[in-house]
Amino acid sequence: MAGERYLIRAAELDALPSMLFRHPLNPRSEIELRTLTAPAGLERIGVHIGRVPPGKESFCHHYHHFEEEFVYIIAGRGIAEIGDQELEVGPGDFMAFPAPSPGHHLRNPFDTDLVYLMGGERRGFEVGEFPRLRKRAIWDRSGGYIIDLDVAQPFVPRSGDEE
Repeated sequence: MAGERYLIRAAELDALPSMLFRHPLNPRSEIELRTLTAPAGLERIGVHIGRVPPGKESFCHHYHHFEEEFVYIIAGRGIAEIGDQELEVGPGDFMAFPAPSPGHHLRNPFDTDLVYLMGGERRGFEVGEFPRLRKRAIWDRSGGYIIDLDVAQPFVPRSGDEE
């Protein structure tokens, strides 16, 4: 049926391919990701189920300059770091991060998996900040780079320097 392409049934979730991701800037990062958007044909937004085991963290404290994102807790508990606050979150809690937002991050210091739905925009170009590490990520459809802001050289053309 044509409509089935646009529907992923709950019974099919465990059969979706998963990817184990560890953020290169956070040695405590470990998250199993299953994408929902590609199998359903979506291209402009990304929606994933994330599973963070006990004692691990999602990614790295960060924010985006252009892409909005959200997190909806399905199961387990976690600690959401939003700006300078630490808030316990659990099933049914929803977090929205307009761009730019305060820095945010999830940790799982509890004894069961933290499972959540996360998603956001997938633009052709994005800049992300890791404010606690003084690093910036820049990426487009061809790849990305992490820049150490302490050694980056500013580039601001001065009046009269144009050719």
